[in-house]
Amino acid sequence: MTDRPLLAKELEALLGRPIEDLRLLPGGASHETWSFDALETDGGRRPLILRRSVRPPVVPPVDEAALLHAAAAAGVPVPAVVLAEPYLVVERVEGEGNPRKLLRDDAWAAVRPRLAAQCGESLARIHQIPLTAVDGLPEPDPVGVWRDALDTSGHPHPAFELALRWLEDRRPPPSGRVVVHGDFRNGNLIVGPDGVAAVIDWELAHIGDPLSDLAWLCQKAWRYDADAPVGGFGTVEDLLAAYQKAGGVEVDREALRWWEVQATLRWGAICIALLESHLEGELPSMEQAAVGRRACETEWDLLELIA
Repeated sequence: MTDRPLLAKELEALLGRPIEDLRLLPGGASHETWSFDALETDGGRRPLILRRSVRPPVVPPVDEAALLHAAAAAGVPVPAVVLAEPYLVVERVEGEGNPRKLLRDDAWAAVRPRLAAQCGESLARIHQIPLTAVDGLPEPDPVGVWRDALDTSGHPHPAFELALRWLEDRRPPPSGRVVVHGDFRNGNLIVGPDGVAAVIDWELAHIGDPLSDLAWLCQKAWRYDADAPVGGFGTVEDLLAAYQKAGGVEVDREALRWWEVQATLRWGAICIALLESHLEGELPSMEQAAVGRRACETEWDLLELIA
């Protein structure tokens, strides 16, 4: 458990000014997110967000501050970086990030129809970030990394094995080699009155196929029981039309389907890893346990996708 007064003192020393209203925000299996205000010398308040790891990273950490700078230069809406070490501190972008509120509350009814196209535009800009803009980005194999993760779990998952075989047998030609966000979805977007105000949580960014980001956004888990296939708020047609208009690669729908299967398998493997982390005492968390039980839902989703 984080010592809040001690963290507040550390932040005040790092920022060189008093802070107020330090509070832990809900969510986040591998990171803590804190909201607070820094008090300016003129009496004003600067709203800020702190993100820091609470568990050893599964993959080598990426330079999120450098990614945010590169994304901003490419025209992606992102929060401005205030402090890069030892924690990441960014400007707090006002808006809503809770997916269920965005999908259900009447206050967001007028915004929802715009989101799929805005996501397509943001992804096209992310995929235009120069590969040389950020050092050290990993380039994992999209099938092998999850086969290895499932093999180390020590438990049989026949539906996942079937999906792995399906993916190996049908792997499409690459659509490109770009910087991908890695976790672009409903839940990692801050939405304001005009739509997407910020793309957050870049710790899974890597070099890969651009279709992986598009498919991850369409993965069933991020619809939160809503019907619309893109994040629960939009259509694939709106997403792809805006993506290609903004300079994204031409999307082959069969290749996109392959990546949707990969995205679903990936989410299932993550669910298992989070559950094991809880059960083995590495990071006891009822939230992780609740996410872990969803592995069986993912198995069903995979069987439907590859039927």
